[in-house]
Amino acid sequence: MINTISVFCGSGSGRQPAYAAAARELGILLAGKNIHLVYGGGKRGLMGIIAKTMLKNGGEVTGVIPRALADKEVGYTELHDLRIVGSMHERKAAIAGMADAFIALPGGFGTMDEIFEAITWAQLGIHQKPCGFLNVCGYYDNLIAFIDHAVKEQFIPSDNKALILVDDQPDKLLHKIENFRPVQVDKANWALKDSNKQI
Repeated sequence: MINTISVFCGSGSGRQPAYAAAARELGILLAGKNIHLVYGGGKRGLMGIIAKTMLKNGGEVTGVIPRALADKEVGYTELHDLRIVGSMHERKAAIAGMADAFIALPGGFGTMDEIFEAITWAQLGIHQKPCGFLNVCGYYDNLIAFIDHAVKEQFIPSDNKALILVDDQPDKLLHKIENFRPVQVDKANWALKDSNKQI
């Protein structure tokens, strides 16, 4: 049961209007399904757009922001639930603990860091929560191609690619997330086999 979704996304809006449109569409979908949004607590860019859209449509939103960013006045102070933490590490841990699933909208280094940590934890069996990329206007095409390359070069077990859900439509990605079945992964045995192969 998906009650809370973490959305990672840019603190900017990006070059194409479609990015903001996708953030709004996803916010409307989540609010309509009574799915709680937990995110990085910002008021700018795609972060602010999805949070404002959720609130406008009666959705429930929790923001988690490090003190250093809150002090720079980038926090969305109008949220009913804005939690200020000491560091980026605390922020990621808090969001991961609350979320039943993770979605990456277009974003930069921070977005990549957050979604790949969630995927890595799934690969290690720390959680079994779905992780998805909302591939607006092909934004993540090159990244998905790189993951395919890493699988081909045997740095990612082929079965583990199933940990990543991808779609270019918010409703279709949400459907995949709601119907996700945990992937059984055994990273330790895969690594052991690989090390034995090299001896």
